[in-house]
Amino acid sequence: MKKRAFTLIELLVVIAIIAVLMAILMPSLKRAREQARSLTCRSNVRTLTLAWLMYKDENDGKLVSGQTPGAPISTSNPAAWVVIPPSGASSSIEEKKEYIQQGLLWPYVRALEVYRCPSDRRRNSPGHQFAFRTYSIAGGMNAVPANTWEIHPCVNYTDIKQPATKYVFLAECDPRGYNNGSWVMNPRSRQWVDPFGVWHRDDSSTLGHADGHAEMQRWRSRALMEWNLRSLHEPAGFAFYRTPADDEEWADFEVMLKGYAYRSLL
Repeated sequence: MKKRAFTLIELLVVIAIIAVLMAILMPSLKRAREQARSLTCRSNVRTLTLAWLMYKDENDGKLVSGQTPGAPISTSNPAAWVVIPPSGASSSIEEKKEYIQQGLLWPYVRALEVYRCPSDRRRNSPGHQFAFRTYSIAGGMNAVPANTWEIHPCVNYTDIKQPATKYVFLAECDPRGYNNGSWVMNPRSRQWVDPFGVWHRDDSSTLGHADGHAEMQRWRSRALMEWNLRSLHEPAGFAFYRTPADDEEWADFEVMLKGYAYRSLL
């Protein structure tokens, strides 16, 4: 008995049904993938923060330096939580990975993927193709020289007031092609200085706090998001230093200012 073949109309109906199902399922799959990446980012930040806490426990409460010295390391150029290759931004990703392992937190982490958010998309943008490390340390956490950036930074853990409310790690998007130095803001003149990386849906970033917990911070201001995106897409023309432009941006600024640790203002 001869088997009946599908007609053209039946095939088109099947294709149409598959297309409809794909249109329904794809956004859900995309959201699920982003949720998984977001969870990984939080896990990374939590791991780095716990390493940061273990370092201070083994060093009489002293905070690891959050600066990013360039190699070679010496007594006059001491190591910090990470080390930058001699050629800086133009160094290869493999070189950046190698010098991360010379950092003081590496013995507590020992996994390169922890230093990078899976949603970090800088490599797809001009000027950022050799970017690897996503996260920076906030300037007030022993991450700026003494008496600079309008503050006396915290040097010991006991300098931090209410550790659960003060962030240590956050994603940065330095327009210079790699995260150079720490992430800073100006608390006295009330200005943003460095842009941050907004790698997650709903305009959110991950913050790791000094008590060891990590959480997502959702940004309200569209103007602030546009400034941060310029550091990603137009790095050559990006301008550091920014005064908040509207009420929503001031609200975002106050959140970050409240969580920015330092011993005292200059």
